[in-house]
Amino acid sequence: MIEAKIRQYEECDRAQCRRLWRELTEWHREIYREPTIGGETPEDAFDEHLAKVGPNNLWVAVHESRIIGLVGMIAEEKEAEVEPVIVSAAYRGRGIGQQLITTIIAVAQKRGYRFLNVKPVARNEAAIRFFYNQGFHTLGHVQLFIDFSGGSWRPGLELFGYDFSY
Repeated sequence: MIEAKIRQYEECDRAQCRRLWRELTEWHREIYREPTIGGETPEDAFDEHLAKVGPNNLWVAVHESRIIGLVGMIAEEKEAEVEPVIVSAAYRGRGIGQQLITTIIAVAQKRGYRFLNVKPVARNEAAIRFFYNQGFHTLGHVQLFIDFSGGSWRPGLELFGYDFSY
């Protein structure tokens, strides 16, 4: 377990947060075996996200002056969504994600939101397990779609007696 300092995002964090966003995108490319996810400069999506949610809805985990984690919140009127949660690969499994989620849960409660949700990608089993262990036990939405691109999907997920690919 590593104790990181969790603090509000500051403008001087941008370069390191962009690096983390690229890391998250590369992880999604790996688990989906799709090298084009996020385009050529996926870190640009961090700037778009920052513009959308504002710096008051982003927190970073700092260890030895290095940003090793990022958590954000998309805030609506009475509910909020955790987006993103990123922990640098070298620090995963060492309690950083838990510290980030504990922070965002406390903020959401303090702000009086009715719900706090998270939408991990279906193939990210480790993230689903992690969020479940952090108290996200209620299943609120399921997104179904038809893939016309011929993508590569894994069979073997069952819900309510129906078989799905993910």
